[in-house]
Amino acid sequence: MNEIKYKPIGVIHSPFKEPKGTPIQPAGAKGVEGTVEVFPEYAEGLKDVEGFSHVILIYHFHLSKGAPLKVKPYMDNEPHGVFAMRGPSRPNPIGISVVRLVRIEQNILHIQDVDIVDGTPLLDIKPYVPKFDIREAERIGWLEKNVPKLSILKDDGRFTIC
Repeated sequence: MNEIKYKPIGVIHSPFKEPKGTPIQPAGAKGVEGTVEVFPEYAEGLKDVEGFSHVILIYHFHLSKGAPLKVKPYMDNEPHGVFAMRGPSRPNPIGISVVRLVRIEQNILHIQDVDIVDGTPLLDIKPYVPKFDIREAERIGWLEKNVPKLSILKDDGRFTIC
């Protein structure tokens, strides 16, 4: 298999200087503010983004360590397969977050509901479109009993080298 390489298009800034204590999903980070600095050579690509209330940030979990195929996630005490969870420790440490877009000033996006560590490399931005992105889920696996914990749980540092 060929190696795939990505070049960051920007960097995400947040109040979280380390993974420990960071909310584990945007829904658990209501109102947390941050910015996305899109590098100047990509700024032209922001045309018309301000028309969306939310964007999907795709980023590289740059502080993630290793990639075991079974891990104990933040929201449970039992190990689960890495593909049955959304944590940062994975074979390809790619993260996604749907955040609220407050405004854009030149190449800086002001956002809310940030669950991302400061300095995280940004790989892509996509508009969030409910008609495209919302699906009715019949089941959500092991998370069914754990979703109520979302507002109180934070990153405890188990997946990082910090």
